[in-house]
Amino acid sequence: MKVAIQGIKGSFHHIVAKSYFSEEIELVECMTFSEMPKLLVSGKVDALIMAIENSIAASILPNYALIDQYQLNIIGEYHLNIAQNLMCLKGQNIEDIKEVYSHPMALLQCAKFFENYPHIKLIEDKDTAEVARRIHENKLSGVGAIASSLAANIYDLEIIGEGIQTIKNNATRFFVLDRNEEVRFEEGNKASIRFTASHEAGSLGGILTAFGNNNVSLSKIQSMPVIETPWRYAFFADLIFDKYEDYENSLNDIAPLVQSIKIIGEYKKSKR
Repeated sequence: MKVAIQGIKGSFHHIVAKSYFSEEIELVECMTFSEMPKLLVSGKVDALIMAIENSIAASILPNYALIDQYQLNIIGEYHLNIAQNLMCLKGQNIEDIKEVYSHPMALLQCAKFFENYPHIKLIEDKDTAEVARRIHENKLSGVGAIASSLAANIYDLEIIGEGIQTIKNNATRFFVLDRNEEVRFEEGNKASIRFTASHEAGSLGGILTAFGNNNVSLSKIQSMPVIETPWRYAFFADLIFDKYEDYENSLNDIAPLVQSIKIIGEYKKSKR
């Protein structure tokens, strides 16, 4: 099975791919999110792992747009606790490190740690694990990376700062996506939908009420502008339910209150 991830081996996307799929998989590495759906649409991969929100940095809005644009289907989700580690070539300590490269988000998450080491210059880069690989391949002394412990193992680096992120309870939610047109999954207990509310006053409130009346919890709602129609917004919503029938009834009840609705995925809620 071919699975596309953002980043390379040792990235957090790689950790999710390994954890979610029990069978042997072939990783297809992508440096940007935007190239991933094209691989899926063309049949070059079978599934994608895509980060969609972080407990600190909130939603990754461009990824919602990609899911919508390429009509991707959510088949699962995964919550990963993010532990950022400072690593370098073996035999060095933190006083030897002059520069640290990593993804801007990783640098932001670890900024407080580096306040104690003003001699270290922080430099933004495109991917956490890619920096670790570069240090390994080029034998870069005096240079550190912020990445996962898996990256340290793969690229034979030494962790000199473990769990250096400021907020320890930091998690990222990932979607597992494919292009299967069969969305219905009656064994699921969670669904993601996209809808646009009607122009009638109170329609959005009525939609939210309908979910509650059917014992369906709205765990997330995210607005996105409809590009073709200025000042109109679509809503992406995550719904949690115990009974599939309750979820179906809620969709029937909101039908008169929406201009359009699309089920993006039905799946099992991940463990946190």
